[in-house]
Amino acid sequence: MPLQRNVIHLGDALQLINEVDDESIDLVVCDGPYGVTAHEWDRIANIQAYNLELIRRFSKKLKDGGAVYLFGKPNCIDFIDFCPYLNLKSKIVWYQPSRLAQGRISYTNNYDIICYFVKGDKPRCFNLDEIRVPQLVELEHRLRCERVPSVTNGKYGKTKFNSRGKNPGDVWGDIKQLTYKSKELVCREALNTVQKPEKLMERIVLASSNPGDIVLDPFAGVGTCPVVCKKHGRDFIGIEINPDFVAVAEERLQAAEQHQLALGL
Repeated sequence: MPLQRNVIHLGDALQLINEVDDESIDLVVCDGPYGVTAHEWDRIANIQAYNLELIRRFSKKLKDGGAVYLFGKPNCIDFIDFCPYLNLKSKIVWYQPSRLAQGRISYTNNYDIICYFVKGDKPRCFNLDEIRVPQLVELEHRLRCERVPSVTNGKYGKTKFNSRGKNPGDVWGDIKQLTYKSKELVCREALNTVQKPEKLMERIVLASSNPGDIVLDPFAGVGTCPVVCKKHGRDFIGIEINPDFVAVAEERLQAAEQHQLALGL
């Protein structure tokens, strides 16, 4: 039996992914092991080999044009041949300048990588209007850029100023990581290593899926991605190995559902 939708399944992702129907998934949001901490779930001998195995399995489950967002540190996909499975479109830098600069013999790491893959040449969807961010370019500079021939009457004409905002690009510094004071933090154990901000998951889900699509979250943690899916009309299949996190995630999903009912959505 395939895994049920809109449920967070308790178990090992590498095992339960096999129970997902092939070519049934529109989007995978994979915030799994980084291979850099002392947590038991993060003790991966070779993170690159581990991620390659995930990529191979995801490719079987994705529809043509489906997307994968794989979180990790800067070297998370170095020296692996993912090309037979997925097409790397971008390496997004999630920039966190507020991290404590504690490096003594090298430069402190102030960013995570989010690898954006697509199955095939073109994504099924990329909903730019859903994720635009404010324009921060001075008017004079913008006008000067738009007057060049390739923009005024050439192939880059669609890159002109848009009053609704611009493409967020591949460096995301506008979404801050959670802190101990963040209202959405569910528990201190989930800080940084487990729980990501809802705004971060919203950008990914809104950009690379449509209402009614199926989102696979194989490392659901405390349920941020499933909650975002519920709020925005996406179905999800969640997998999480920690029963305490599953319980927290289910509570968050119930709260999100009650909030929507109260709003008449």
